[in-house]
Amino acid sequence: MPGSFDRRTFLKSAAATGAVIGLGASQSCTSRPRETAAQPLFKISLAEWSFHRTLYAGEMDNLDFPVRAMKEFGIDCVEYVNSFFMDKAKDTKYLTELKKRCDDHGVISGLIMCDGEGELGAADEAARKLAVENHYKWVEAAKFLGCHSIRVNASSAGSYDEQMQRAADGLRQLSEFAAPHAINVIVENHGGLSSNGAWLAAVISQVGLRNCGTLPDFGNFRIGPDEEYDRYRGVQELMPFAKAVSAKSHAFDAEGNELQTDYFKMMQIVLDAGYRGYVGIEWEGEVPGEAEGVRLTQRLLERVRDELGRQS
Repeated sequence: MPGSFDRRTFLKSAAATGAVIGLGASQSCTSRPRETAAQPLFKISLAEWSFHRTLYAGEMDNLDFPVRAMKEFGIDCVEYVNSFFMDKAKDTKYLTELKKRCDDHGVISGLIMCDGEGELGAADEAARKLAVENHYKWVEAAKFLGCHSIRVNASSAGSYDEQMQRAADGLRQLSEFAAPHAINVIVENHGGLSSNGAWLAAVISQVGLRNCGTLPDFGNFRIGPDEEYDRYRGVQELMPFAKAVSAKSHAFDAEGNELQTDYFKMMQIVLDAGYRGYVGIEWEGEVPGEAEGVRLTQRLLERVRDELGRQS
């Protein structure tokens, strides 16, 4: 991060930190208590990216997503992707209709995954500031919809340490803006150094704000073409900062187990960190189709939840 904190920046940061005390448990799709007879060990949400082929083909609209989540899968918490309503962040009429459809069907808006708004860790300070400001509208849209977070990327350039400083600077600026809106800014492991669990954990620690955290994704640990970070280690490193979790799935065997990730091992890591929030289905495979991929992931998560719940 270029330069050092001046008094104004310090006071702004302190105010943001104070404003977000209590974020988390009070939010709609975040931490939940330990499993009881009436309360499951964790609940299951649905990421809109699971239907990205259907959406891009124009066979489903973003407004239809929460309705489908409830009617077809009985899932009551959804995670949007801004790509599917990119021009609607400031459209109050549109957001009101989206919120109404959620309310009418008993669906909670959990978060908005934000892409295409610039690099929050850009090497150029002006580009970094623009990227931060480009995300403001999504913070405001998330607040309007009742979300607890926006998911962002920690894209950057430079050396390991330079990228850490730059990403932390951009995330801090955005988190300070988001704090008075009671919105978290959470980073997914999403390629490059952000898929290095130790690096991303250090970035979040450096930001040092309660409303800046992570969204550990089970599958996104490819740092480069020939470099893969251990997914179990990565999730374990990111869980202390997690405000949401993404259960990525690509393919299943005949017994209903995901072929790339041991869900029992991974969810034990998640639960051992004390997380009791929603775990989001994010189907990314090609075969079977999207709806069946979501169902397979949902069934596996339910089976894992039941077994680990009996052991707890």
